[in-house]
Amino acid sequence: LSQRVASELAAHLGFSLHYVPDLPASTRSVTDKENGRIYLPVRHGDTDPRSTLLQALAAHVLDKKEPHDYAELLRQRVETNYLAGALLIPEESAVTFLTAAKQARELSIEDLRDAFAVSYETAAHRFTNLATEHLGLPVHFLKVHSSGTISKAYENDGAAFPTDALGAIDGQIVCRWWSARQVFEVADRLSPFHQYTDKPAGTYWCSSSIQSTAAGDFSVSVGTPFAHVKWFRGRDTQRRLRSTCPDLSCCRRPPAELSQRWAEKAWPSARLNASLLAAMPTGTFTGVDTTAVYEFLEKHSGGRA
Repeated sequence: LSQRVASELAAHLGFSLHYVPDLPASTRSVTDKENGRIYLPVRHGDTDPRSTLLQALAAHVLDKKEPHDYAELLRQRVETNYLAGALLIPEESAVTFLTAAKQARELSIEDLRDAFAVSYETAAHRFTNLATEHLGLPVHFLKVHSSGTISKAYENDGAAFPTDALGAIDGQIVCRWWSARQVFEVADRLSPFHQYTDKPAGTYWCSSSIQSTAAGDFSVSVGTPFAHVKWFRGRDTQRRLRSTCPDLSCCRRPPAELSQRWAEKAWPSARLNASLLAAMPTGTFTGVDTTAVYEFLEKHSGGRA
């Protein structure tokens, strides 16, 4: 799906596109329904401009309103993101492509990315959408900041993610022996990174890639249990590590010699987990600065009624 076709789709739905340098910081895009305009950032940075536009169009087509609670907010986000992903990587052609790759035992997120000209993260998300239903493969997905903090996560293969006291995954620290963190230790960031990890629930294989963004470096990983790795390229990797997390002796508790040296001499100031900072502004569940958005629209509409 080219940028041109995405723009034509917007026009078909009655919208003109306007790329502006002053989009409110709390937004990815702003839709002016009254005047049929979609405002997008001039600089997309690490974000695929098609994704941002398609998500805005998806919200319009699905007739999304201001959510009343967090459950509705999350459901809306899932639906709009899924529709945007389905437009970039259509199910029928993607399943045909992936089925052939599975038969050849050459499943690869990199190949899916290249075949549909999308980002690695988009390809990883879409593969996760389709792998279990159409290929019979249980999988897990992780997006992890270079600090080790989970940004996004999903699993239906029993991979045990760390959670806080309320069961939240986002903002938690991934075991340092997992592929999602080990990939940051490798000098070659262009070649695919594959690893087996022996975990309490069993042995898993993962493929990871680093994505550099304005918010820092993130690893994007897709994995599957050992029994299903035979279908993936990279299964021949010799890299294999062991993780016993959440056992503190795995990677959370420092070595004895370091503890003896620094235990009474260090006082770090902790950064709060993202989950503790996720409260939305009063009166809205979207996390958007409504005043800034209305001022932006008033400025760009030229006072049109």
